[in-house]
Amino acid sequence: MEQNNALAPEWYAVHVRSRHEFMVADRLALKEIETFLPQVERVRKWKDRKKLISFPLFPGYLFVRTTRESQNLLRVLKVAGVVRIICTLPGEPDPIPEDQIQSLKKLVDNKGELDPYPYLNEGQRVRITSGPLHGVEGILVEKLDKHILVLSVDVLRQGVALTINAGDVEKI
Repeated sequence: MEQNNALAPEWYAVHVRSRHEFMVADRLALKEIETFLPQVERVRKWKDRKKLISFPLFPGYLFVRTTRESQNLLRVLKVAGVVRIICTLPGEPDPIPEDQIQSLKKLVDNKGELDPYPYLNEGQRVRITSGPLHGVEGILVEKLDKHILVLSVDVLRQGVALTINAGDVEKI
């Protein structure tokens, strides 16, 4: 059974050189390695103009989907700009649960106002019950009379926050 588990592709967090997220994602795609680089768009102002710019949601990180086999992990590590695959124990990459990646993709695709948010260990876990984010799970917090859903990415110990209607969630 351990053999089959090693062959199943899983998501892993990859630490990349500062400001190299897009370049590394392109290089991984050229090697046909599935990547996910969550992005947010922000308006940047200069003296003469404004422009909508895409930024990585988690600066310095992106996600790859591959198997735990050493040759596949090595293919990722050999890409220029990759620093390391995130591991709790040396040499043991930590897979990210598929539901966390899918929830993160839904949040990013929704084009809502996302903000990086500190990772939380405590708080009420909830699931959105209606609308385009139906099924997304996270932690509900209250801030200045607003309800915020925080989606945590355990391996990165980071999260993102989205303002929601508290009536659209249920306890898990």
